[in-house]
Amino acid sequence: MRSNGGLGGGAGGGMGSDGDVDVLAQLVADAEGVSDAARAVQVREVRVLAAAGVLAEKQAAGASEKVKAREMALRGIAAELAGVFVATDRTLQRRIDEARDLVENYPVTMAAWEAGRIVRGHVRVIQEVGCLVPASERAEFERVAIERCEGERPNGVREALRMIAERMHPRTFTERHEEAAAGRCVRVQAGADGMSDLIATLPTVIADGIVDRLTRQAREIINARAQADGVPAEVGDEAESAEGDGDEAVGGGSSFIDDARTIDQVRADVFSDLLLAGTPALDPTGAGDGDGTLGAIRAHVQVAVSALTLMGQDEGPADLAGRSPIDAATARELAGNATSWDRLLTDPVTGTVLECDTYRPTAAMVRLLRARDRHCRFPGCRQPAIRCELDHTIAASDGGVTHVCNLANLCKRHHDVKHHTRWRVRQLPGGRLVWTSPTGRMYREDAPPPLVAFTIAEPPGRGLPPF
Repeated sequence: MRSNGGLGGGAGGGMGSDGDVDVLAQLVADAEGVSDAARAVQVREVRVLAAAGVLAEKQAAGASEKVKAREMALRGIAAELAGVFVATDRTLQRRIDEARDLVENYPVTMAAWEAGRIVRGHVRVIQEVGCLVPASERAEFERVAIERCEGERPNGVREALRMIAERMHPRTFTERHEEAAAGRCVRVQAGADGMSDLIATLPTVIADGIVDRLTRQAREIINARAQADGVPAEVGDEAESAEGDGDEAVGGGSSFIDDARTIDQVRADVFSDLLLAGTPALDPTGAGDGDGTLGAIRAHVQVAVSALTLMGQDEGPADLAGRSPIDAATARELAGNATSWDRLLTDPVTGTVLECDTYRPTAAMVRLLRARDRHCRFPGCRQPAIRCELDHTIAASDGGVTHVCNLANLCKRHHDVKHHTRWRVRQLPGGRLVWTSPTGRMYREDAPPPLVAFTIAEPPGRGLPPF
């Protein structure tokens, strides 16, 4: 064994010079100053947002429908602040509620945060876990929690604070789980490259059961494709694990048209097939021993794709309205399975939809506005038009005509904001909306040009015979 002659030191040992240590010490001091300044700004932001919530309640005071009036006032204020924070009004409304809850229900935590005893991450954990504690016990919980947080990282104290909260809670876990299960839901979170996350909030035992069944079905598919090639194979425990990386294909050769999908890919495909084409176990529409109608319901999406892409002459992405681009191959497959199409005529310069025709007898005006708007036309909202309501910009009761020049798609939330708050809107030619907030700020919402558009290959008139 060869010795290097010692442990090393000085500049040659990688420890850095005294000058480097001085520079690092200055950087640390600067970082402390930045951290203090950031904390002060964060605390001030929380207090500003909490004050906005108090103002909304004050505006709604004395109203006949106090709950609805407060909601409308809060929506209007959130929409106003959203322009300053460059965020959606839904996000601001949630942050206002969180800030008010923190300021009013966790005063000890706010004081400790302002004093620098804890950081923002600790505050989030205390507020998140503190909702389990009754109001009468919350001050004691804050005191114990803050002492536990000092000197520890936020992620390191989460479980300890949860155990503290559980011990202070007067109700059993079973009772609270039954209430939590009432909030089960499914939502979509858009991602990049035409992909999205489908998120289901379910009781843990149901979620684990779903993953287990998907894994077992995927295993059977992979085993069957391997055995078809004469190669006996079993998917091991590592491949079955829902937490595995799924990078390696499982099984031998394939007689299923070169099927080499990984266990994760097969799970995702089976999951999609079951949801899109399966029948629910409980179908209240069924009668006797006959099948109900739930299994016959099929998904409905709105896709805009150019004729050239449909013919395979280019691979440009299609537009899934209200969501994101999708690849050309998927668009062609959807078009091939569609029972009817809508044909759109767009402005060659702006891309705005001008006309829409179809081969089925539906409301042409509704089709046109869905195609033109694609989503809710309130500033920052992207709720798909197929889930919106048509709103008269100038109310019909005020003489507004039922025409595309006076109609726009608004989701239920922002339809209410328009009618029950001081937000106002004008519609200009071409479907352009100009919104005015209660404080006079103006936001222009142009009709969104489709992501799929035609371009002119040759200048107009060149090489064309006279008419």
